[in-house]
Amino acid sequence: MSMTRRRRVLLSTLGVLALLGAAGAGVGCHAFSAPMYQGPRSDHFDGKRFINQDPRKAKMSFLDWQLHRERGPWADWTEDPPGPPPPQRVPRGALRVTFINHATTLIQLDGLNVLTDPIWSDRCSPVSFAGPHRVRPPGLRFEDLPPIDVVLLSHNHYDHMDVPTLKRLAHQFPNVRFFAGLGNRAFLESKGLRNAVDLDWWQEVPLTPEVKLVSTPAHHFSNRGLSDQNGTLWTSYVLQGPSGVTYFAGDTGYGKHFRQVRERFGPPRLAVLPIGAFRPEAFMEVVHVSPEQAVQAHLDLEARLSVPMHFGTFRLADDGQEEPVTRLRAALEAQPEPKPAFWVLGFGEGRDVP
Repeated sequence: MSMTRRRRVLLSTLGVLALLGAAGAGVGCHAFSAPMYQGPRSDHFDGKRFINQDPRKAKMSFLDWQLHRERGPWADWTEDPPGPPPPQRVPRGALRVTFINHATTLIQLDGLNVLTDPIWSDRCSPVSFAGPHRVRPPGLRFEDLPPIDVVLLSHNHYDHMDVPTLKRLAHQFPNVRFFAGLGNRAFLESKGLRNAVDLDWWQEVPLTPEVKLVSTPAHHFSNRGLSDQNGTLWTSYVLQGPSGVTYFAGDTGYGKHFRQVRERFGPPRLAVLPIGAFRPEAFMEVVHVSPEQAVQAHLDLEARLSVPMHFGTFRLADDGQEEPVTRLRAALEAQPEPKPAFWVLGFGEGRDVP
């Protein structure tokens, strides 16, 4: 990398940090930061901050990554027509999944409509004029959504907890319920989102008399600014009802939590697993699974079917726009017969899960 490019990257990085940490005189590093959880200690909360089950450090520093980036190719814009409107509901025992974009999926089961980490905004950023911008439209038009009953939020990063989208959902569907890890309710309520519920790992809550939601561990981190690092909990989710077990991994690195979910709930009928934002692996592997690790997670879960997400929408790391899916297909081909069952859905594509 030339000295000029190194300087440009460094200045860009420092600019982002300055934007997060000093947006306005006197605000300092508290700009954009979310309220920190306060509660009793646990095996994953030290009294001040949350920790992963098996804490580990990246093999590369953030600055080294920024100074030596090798970015894969991305299009400036990929124009795709929206998918068809999903059914309004599916009957008891039925299960349907629609991939919308990034980590946003529509899971329809047992008469319930569940939306995961919804984002329809043009950027995933604390401000509307800078930060990662989408390279393709959402796979479904917002106005084509069926009535949304439940929103699952895996953690508070901007690409997963998009406040403008959450406000649109609350306005469009006044009875929608928002679920997130411990500590996030205070932030959501500060944004006018009143029907929010905090969940700790392994905590259960009934959604209907027949369907329950369980918060399950993930391996990640949280923050919205520079002073709230790991101040709220990140999580994955299990939905369990007449349709069986559905698992949404959220944003996560690889870890023992996949086997733990299998041990507690049995093989999921459907697992929704991330595959993108994994390069450089020396930096990203502690917080994002690679496509190969997603295949291993599928095997750990003994899932009947997995659907990949967290790719092809926002350029967040160095993998190319098509690289996660390409590497996933290669990883699946390398597996012995019978091959693990993965559906790589198109943006806006929905299918009934057998």
